Amino acid sequence: MEMIPPGRLGWLDLTVDAAPEVRDFYSRVIGWKPEGVEMDGYDDFNMLDDTGEPAAGICHRKGMNAGIPPVWIPYFIVEDIETATKQAVRNGGEEVELRREEDGTLVLSILKDPAGAVFALFQSEEMDDEEDED
Repeated sequence: MEMIPPGRLGWLDLTVDAAPEVRDFYSRVIGWKPEGVEMDGYDDFNMLDDTGEPAAGICHRKGMNAGIPPVWIPYFIVEDIETATKQAVRNGGEEVELRREEDGTLVLSILKDPAGAVFALFQSEEMDDEEDED
């Protein structure tokens, strides 16, 4: 199983109110092919490049994504998400949303940097290529 190393960009997501329209826009402009990702009663979309590999995600701004700003969010891989999140806040960043497992384990931090740019932190083992797990 290949993991994305800490310090790298691991994913790119856009969360919007009009996900189907935006999905179609990027399909026509970039050539991405949408692949539905089952959520709770609706589909978000992995956008596949010309090799069939996921290039980015386009999500509905509802459910667990209701509070996410409608901007492209880069997901940076970190070794320790708790430490990196605290460092971000201590250094002038701002929490937008923290997602935790039922046991309280932090799994995703969506933050703003001191300039107001939105980004996410994800711990390296959480961003494994799911297809390699078979």
